[in-house]
Formats: sequence, structure tokens, C-alpha cells
Amino acid sequence: MTKAENRAAARAWHQERMRQRAEEVRAEAIAADLVELSRLRHYLIFGRKDRSADREKLMQAIDDYVEEMTGDRTRLHAQNHKCG
Repeated sequence: MTKAENRAAARAWHQERMRQRAEEVRAEAIAADLVELSRLRHYLIFGRKDRSADREKLMQAIDDYVEEMTGDRTRLHAQNHKCG
């Protein structure tokens, strides 16, 4: 392997590693956002005392955002619930 080929291979390896790291950081950020959105959704369903705001619209907005991030609108719905 020539010096130029070695440099090209090292550059390609570095670019791939940086892409993997960026992907990992994005996955961690999405996971953290999902945790916070889950807490907010749970609060809207169970914790709110003031019913003046339309909580259905707020929950739909959260679901829209989750769908945009993950592609799964129901990601936060009944996570620990099993039927049957």
C-alpha cells in the first residue's frame, strides 16, 4: 500500500467513525427528548388539575413531534401496558 493509499484509507476510516459518533449522539438526544416528552404526556393525562387548556391538542402536538423524530406516533402510548 502506498503512502497516498494509506492516507485515503485513514481518511475514509476517520469519516466513517465520525459519522457513527454523530449517529450515536443523535440517538442519545432523541432518547433524552422521549423521556421528557413522556413525562409531559403523563402529566397531561394524570396530573393536571386545571382543565381549561385543551389537553387533547397538546397531546396530539407531542405525538406529532414524536412521529417526526422516530417515525412511530404511538411510541409514548402505554409503554408498560400488556393486554392478555
